[in-house]
Amino acid sequence: MAQTSEPEPAAPQGVLRRALHKLGAGPLWHHQDFLRLWIGDTASQLGASFGGIALPYLAVTVLAATSFQMGLLGTLQGLGFLLIGLPAGALVDRWRKRTVMLSVDLGRAILLLSITAAWWLGWLTFAQLAVVATAVGVLTVFFDVSYQSYLPFLVGHRHVVEGNAKLQASQSVSQAAGPALGGVAIKYLGAADVVAVNGLGYLASATALWRIRYRETPPARETRRPLRIEIAEGLAFVLRHPLLRRLLACTGIGNLTGSAANALTMLYMVRELHLSAVTIGLIEAVGAVGGFCGALIVTPITRWLGEGATIIVTAAVFAPMPFVFPLASVLPAVPTLIVGQIGFMAMVVAYNIATVSFRQRLCPPTMLGRMNASARFIVWGTIPIGAFVGGVLGSHVGVLATLWIAATAGLLSVLPVASVRLWRLRELPSHDSAGSAHGDDDVPAPTSS
Repeated sequence: MAQTSEPEPAAPQGVLRRALHKLGAGPLWHHQDFLRLWIGDTASQLGASFGGIALPYLAVTVLAATSFQMGLLGTLQGLGFLLIGLPAGALVDRWRKRTVMLSVDLGRAILLLSITAAWWLGWLTFAQLAVVATAVGVLTVFFDVSYQSYLPFLVGHRHVVEGNAKLQASQSVSQAAGPALGGVAIKYLGAADVVAVNGLGYLASATALWRIRYRETPPARETRRPLRIEIAEGLAFVLRHPLLRRLLACTGIGNLTGSAANALTMLYMVRELHLSAVTIGLIEAVGAVGGFCGALIVTPITRWLGEGATIIVTAAVFAPMPFVFPLASVLPAVPTLIVGQIGFMAMVVAYNIATVSFRQRLCPPTMLGRMNASARFIVWGTIPIGAFVGGVLGSHVGVLATLWIAATAGLLSVLPVASVRLWRLRELPSHDSAGSAHGDDDVPAPTSS
């Protein structure tokens, strides 16, 4: 990193203070409805990260889940994007997105609280865990599609990058604090009680969403066309745009291979590395700090390299990072995992902000739900497939061998974005740019606006 022209290096507290001030600056700092969305999302993310390690930890330690069962659990958590990912987008475009998000938060809270109740009553089984994981995953499809489609309506296209950066930064802060606290809570309270905190976070999110005053107007009922036609339009939009195809391929391959490893990482850390819940929570928390840094640096990197080059650089850096998991079996485990998690999360968050903001700018407002659902269907639909493959491989060749295979295959994710023309794009096209909807065999030519 280049040195500044200041005569003396700033104290760490001063650097952090300036970073937080920069994050808080901007027009959205005074946008009351966005602040309510921001607060609600932070509460939801804090609860989810607090209880995020609790569900798989509960499966491994209390229910004695096997490698195949952990792969199955990961499959069911992401199955919703394959089952209803495409129709969810068309439906969200017809509904009030705030209402969808509020309802989903309430549903997820009830489902997670049922896990804690069943454990206290002595009724908890892996079957219930699987059902809840599936249902929460399906509801999350509707929330995520609504969430990404609602932000441009709420803040306007000019501020989507700022909005995504603020939301991602606060999510990373929540994810930094949550796992560490969750690991300690699991030690003293038990995993089942910590799952309940996740549910309470969703209740807090619903309360904040309920206070948002803005109401977008859904399309009139008489303007609706058959659902299959609207679904096909959203899918065609993302598949016909040459740059979107590249980004979706990169993300989809990364999610496919990453989910194969993620399905087994809890099993690996508990049974093979012999790490405690507190240590696992600490590793997750420190990794989330990397995500917070990624949210802070994405704007300066984009200004320096350009939007196209930022996508290539961040993808090239995060692709080899999953090797830290199998390497932790031969190197000091905790330091190796911490360093890898910081680098991985920083680059993934920067990549996600750049690509999601581009998708939101590129798509006409009336198609945001269908576009986001189609994109998520492609890139998140690979997650249950990867998790299932990871579970099967883990059962046949072992957990450690599966982690090596998944990390090696993950290097392929860089290939779709390895393009000279993408590197030269200082600014990615938007939906009102001439010729942005379609393109030739490669990405569109650089624009000057």
